[in-house]
Amino acid sequence: MPKVSRESWIVVLAFGAMLFTRTPVAASRCDHLLGLLGQQITDESCVESSDLTTNNPATTPPNDSLPGLPPFAFTPQTDREVISPSAPNRTPITKAVPGIQLDARISDDPTGEARILFRLPAQWNGKLVVAGASGTRSEFNGDFAWSDYVVQQGYAYVSQNKGVLNLYLTTAADPLSCRLNPSSAVFVHFYDNDPGQPFTRWTDFMLEATRIGKNAVTANYGRPPSRTYAVGTSNGGYQVRRALEAAPELFDGGVDWEGTYVDPVAPNLLSALPPAILNYLDYATSGFDANSTAAKNIVVAGYPPDLVSGTTSFWGLYSAQFWEVTLCQWQKRLDPTYDTFGSGTGTYSYVARLSASDVGSNLADIATTGEIGRPLITVAGTMDGLLSINLHARAYARAVAAAFPERSEEGDHQRRPHPAYRLYEVQNGNHIETYKDAFPQQLEFIEPHAQRAFDLLVNSVEHGSDLPPDQCIPRGGSITPSPAEAGHCTDLFVP
Repeated sequence: MPKVSRESWIVVLAFGAMLFTRTPVAASRCDHLLGLLGQQITDESCVESSDLTTNNPATTPPNDSLPGLPPFAFTPQTDREVISPSAPNRTPITKAVPGIQLDARISDDPTGEARILFRLPAQWNGKLVVAGASGTRSEFNGDFAWSDYVVQQGYAYVSQNKGVLNLYLTTAADPLSCRLNPSSAVFVHFYDNDPGQPFTRWTDFMLEATRIGKNAVTANYGRPPSRTYAVGTSNGGYQVRRALEAAPELFDGGVDWEGTYVDPVAPNLLSALPPAILNYLDYATSGFDANSTAAKNIVVAGYPPDLVSGTTSFWGLYSAQFWEVTLCQWQKRLDPTYDTFGSGTGTYSYVARLSASDVGSNLADIATTGEIGRPLITVAGTMDGLLSINLHARAYARAVAAAFPERSEEGDHQRRPHPAYRLYEVQNGNHIETYKDAFPQQLEFIEPHAQRAFDLLVNSVEHGSDLPPDQCIPRGGSITPSPAEAGHCTDLFVP
């Protein structure tokens, strides 16, 4: 599809909207919207919804509901649960939000996998929120955590899937297979390891969704959004960071909730995961002995301390569900010549592979630079067992600081303006909200703090209020203008 500038689309869509309102033809609002979006989307499903919140069962479609795909390729119901607490601790819903819901494919994607979701409330506040997606999840990933929160405030909401479907079951014979964990006989194939699916597309489709989303808003309401904010969790938080680095002109600010930090200079995801994978079995065999060499090796690699309740280990949950399968997914994409299971996942050495492969340059292609062009808030948990806070949230904060060095030389006119950046650390928060079900007395939720950070960002952008300083949010506490513990939390775990 030929590229058209954002400004041209806005003019065309706004003019088309005026023409439409003057035409005495009975047509649904979906017909109106689809007619004005033209060739930007295809395979669309549009409804005039009585309620855009998840109180309406039709808001999130069933798993495996796209025709022609294998199981697990499209899992909206599962996806919305992976970044949100279990019921009843999810986003409160206090009212129905009528409006338009549109789900479609992005037309100019050569792989045919890029999907986009629009929720356009009838009572619109004039603003737009664009959401990233965690992991390899669908455009419905943020339904509980982000969409329910913002559509009740009147925001238009747009989300995307990074241009890629999720996964399907396969066998060990598949050269792109990844097993769920070292003890598992289940192998999966991630679509984002296929040809034509470099991780660089994650940023491309965050930006593409934003442009199309602005066009959709203009088409539906007759005017463009006055403000546009980016939000996202985990890999979706990475998308927010990269969006504000690569195309800040599209946004007014963003909130990243435990975004992935990517740096070709170790430590990074590829260097930190192998020690956890390698040492966990010995640690479990030791009877979860915190003084064992294996436990000490995991902590030294950057991970928070383990929690044990009966036979359930906090590290064990991450080992079973995330550590090896995540390493495999990234290694297959970024270092495909490595023999994943022959040479070993726990013995993968990122530093050694720098001279043996293109992994360093491949990581550099998707690196987060810290060179943000709009205000950004990071919210992260001290007990993150996947993207440890020292190697991800705090590392990104350092990258932002390095990108905007303080210069005091008199007559220095070259210093770039420093967009506001804040890191709010949630004491005892972790990457997976539902893990609090297993450790209710030890862990804390991050979701309410991420949502509060969004409101603080909006108030700062639109009303000029000062953002609260970097801080450790104490257990049972909240983000405050005068924190008891400014900066980093002293301890990763507080009983």
